[in-house]
Amino acid sequence: MKPVYILTLSCPDRLGLVHAVSGFLLERGGNIEEAAQYNDHDTGLFFMRVQFACGELTPEDLKMQLDSFARPFEMRWGLHAVAQPMRAVLMVSKEGHCLNDLLFRWKSGLLALDIRAIISNHREFYQLAASYNVPFHHLPVTAATKAQAEARQYEIIEAEQAELVVLARYMQVLSDDLCRKLSGRAINIHHSFLPSFKGAKPYYQAHDRGVKLIGATAHYVTADLDEGPIIEQDVARVDHSRTVEDLTALGRDTESQVLARAVKWHSEHRVLINGHKTVIFR
Repeated sequence: MKPVYILTLSCPDRLGLVHAVSGFLLERGGNIEEAAQYNDHDTGLFFMRVQFACGELTPEDLKMQLDSFARPFEMRWGLHAVAQPMRAVLMVSKEGHCLNDLLFRWKSGLLALDIRAIISNHREFYQLAASYNVPFHHLPVTAATKAQAEARQYEIIEAEQAELVVLARYMQVLSDDLCRKLSGRAINIHHSFLPSFKGAKPYYQAHDRGVKLIGATAHYVTADLDEGPIIEQDVARVDHSRTVEDLTALGRDTESQVLARAVKWHSEHRVLINGHKTVIFR
């Protein structure tokens, strides 16, 4: 059986790009199984995702030839083996709904991940991690130890060769330096009330204001707090009869589902960053 790959690329738009990519793969015995493309007329950029089977070349040779092919088009590209799950590290604080959901989906075969470690600034979920046989790293964070804690976090992420870091309700602001180091490979989740209802107990604030919609946003982490490129969002309608507890429970469910979809699409290489936005080939 031929190995299957996913090729993602972006470049300045021009005539014949789909033909050129298809021809490149055909000449090397590649059989396209799935393809999608998008032309952004505002930026003049072209985006493409192609899943194909190819047994004629080794992955190393394929990458070398892709590099030569892509250069004249000024392409940014990535080649990924479908059979290789994405290495991931999860980070969490005291709220475990997103962590629990991701672990269950992973063990159920619903996410193309290889979860290598869980990092937390609290000890609450070490038993949950143990039940999934995932190493748990307890790294307390204070104002005085933040720099050392982040250095250790990054050390773990790099040691595990993580391609993805998920902030599954990790309630610490990452430094600008760590955000830059994790650019394009760290996903955060938060309620969609922002910039309203900041700080503690947002659902209490929302209930007090009588909101009619609650929701969640999953986005890439950047130095601009909670303003990175958005991957997925969803909302749930509520009314006056809902209690604070109802809103909190519904909000947690929405956060879990939104984060799971964002992680799934990222792990399947369906998300391409387009400046401060994303292109998602579902």
